[in-house]
Amino acid sequence: MTLPKFALYENTETALGKSRAEAVVIGTLQGGKAPVLAPGAEAVDAAFHGKLAEVLATLGATGKAEEVVKLPTLGKLTAGVVYAVGLGTAGEDGTVSPEQIRRAGGAVARSLAGTARAVFVPSTLDLQAAVEGVALGAYKFTEYKSDAGDAPVSAVDFVQPADGPARAHKAALKAATAVAESVIIARDLINTPPNDLFPASFAERARKLAEDNELEYEVLDEKALKRKGFGGILGVGGGSSRPPRLVRVTYRGPKAGKKIALVGKGITFDSGGISIKPAANMDHMTSDMSGAAAVLASVVLAAKLKYPLEVTANIPLAENLPSGTSYRPGDVLNMYGGKTVEVLNTDAEGRLVLADAIVRAVEDDPDYLIDTATLTGAQVVALGNRTAGIMGTDEFRDRVAALARATGEGGWAMPLPDELRGDLDSRLADLANVTGHRWGGMLAAGIFLREFVTDGLPWAHIDVAGPAYNTGGPWGYTSKGGTGVPVRTIAAVLADIAENG
Repeated sequence: MTLPKFALYENTETALGKSRAEAVVIGTLQGGKAPVLAPGAEAVDAAFHGKLAEVLATLGATGKAEEVVKLPTLGKLTAGVVYAVGLGTAGEDGTVSPEQIRRAGGAVARSLAGTARAVFVPSTLDLQAAVEGVALGAYKFTEYKSDAGDAPVSAVDFVQPADGPARAHKAALKAATAVAESVIIARDLINTPPNDLFPASFAERARKLAEDNELEYEVLDEKALKRKGFGGILGVGGGSSRPPRLVRVTYRGPKAGKKIALVGKGITFDSGGISIKPAANMDHMTSDMSGAAAVLASVVLAAKLKYPLEVTANIPLAENLPSGTSYRPGDVLNMYGGKTVEVLNTDAEGRLVLADAIVRAVEDDPDYLIDTATLTGAQVVALGNRTAGIMGTDEFRDRVAALARATGEGGWAMPLPDELRGDLDSRLADLANVTGHRWGGMLAAGIFLREFVTDGLPWAHIDVAGPAYNTGGPWGYTSKGGTGVPVRTIAAVLADIAENG
C-alpha cells in the first residue's frame, strides 16, 4: 500500500484556509458530561461559535479513546465534515501520551477511507506519533480483492506543533514516514499468502528491497546450505518441494560505530511437519515468517534513516510440511557450527532455523544481537496477544523491553531459569529441541537459543507469537492480519544504540 501524501502547515488558520481538505480532524478528551476539545481545536470551535463540544455531546461523543464522531460543518468551514477523535483521559499533568495520539490517529484514518484529503489541526500534540498512527491506521491489504472497497485517505495535512523549529518538525515527519513505510513492508510480506510467498520468492523480494535501498545482499540456496552444513534450516525445509534459503541483507552506515546482527524466523508456512498441527486456524500459520519480515524491514529502515551503524538481517527461510522427505521426531540434526540436536517435535521448528542463523550471525562479531520470531504458543498463554516476551542477557533484555513499551508495541522482560536447561538434555545429542513438558515453554525456547549465542554478547530474543498477527478486528493503528511488530521496537533500539552505544 502507498502511504497518504503528508504536508505540514505553520498554523491552524493557514491549514484551514489553504489545504482544500474535505475533512477536518480534531482531538477530544474525556471530561464531564461533554467531551473536552484537545488543544489546537480553537479555530474550529470558533466556527461553531464556541459550541462545538456541546454539539458533539448531543451526538454521543464522550472523548473516550479511539471514538470517532462525524459532524457536518454546514458551510461554517471550507471542509464539509469535522471528525472528532477521542484521545481518552489526559494524564495528571494534563497531557496525553504519544501512544494515545498514535491510536487515535489510526482510528480516525480508518474512518477517513474514501476521503481525498483531510487536515489534522491539534497543533500541540506529538507530530511523529500522529503521522505514524494515521499512516498505519490507513493501511489496507487488497492485493487479492476484486473489490477493494473505499481507498485509504489520499492526502493528510498536519498543523506543525507550536513549539520548536520547523526543521525539527520536518525531520519528525520524515522519520515517521520512514517508520510507517517499513512497518508496511513487513505487513505486506506477512499478509501475502504462502502459495505466493515461499522461501525463494521471499528471497527475491528481499533482493529487490536491497537493490532499491543500496544494501548488500547474499542468498544461500539449498545446495550452498548443504555444502556449508546448515542442518537446522535443511532439516525443517526438507519436507517441502520448495527448498529453503538463508538470506543476508546488510546496511553499512556512515561512520558506523556499532555492529548489530538481526535474526528473524522465516517459516513461510508451518503445518507442524510430521507433528502436524490441528486443522483449526492453521491458516494463521501463513504469519510464521513475521520475524523475518520484521528484520528485513528494519534493515531497510536503518538505511532510510542513515543510522551510523552496521546492521545485518539474517533471514532463515523454510516451509515446514509433512512428506516422505520430512525430518522426523527422533532425528538428530547436525547444526551449523557443530552442535547436534535431537528432534522430539517437528513443530518446534522455528528454534532450529534460528539457531543456524544465529551461529552465522555471530561469526560477524557483532556488538549486539537481536532475534525475533513467532516462536511459541506459550508466549500467548503467558502474556496475551499484544505483549511480546523478551528474553536474553539481562541488561540488554531490559533495555529492549523498556524501548518496546515506549514505542507502544509493548514487551515484557522474561527470565531464562537455569533449571530448565536440564530439561533440554538429550539421550543422543547435545540437546533436544523441546523439553517434553508444557511448563515454561517460552522460556525453554529462549534457553535453547541461548546455547547458540556467544558468551558475553548482548542479546535479546523477542517472541512475538501473539503480537505479530492480529486475528481479530482492527484497533488503534493495528490492522487485521500482519501487524509489523516488532519493527518499531527494533527501530527504537537501533536509534538508541546509534545515540548511546
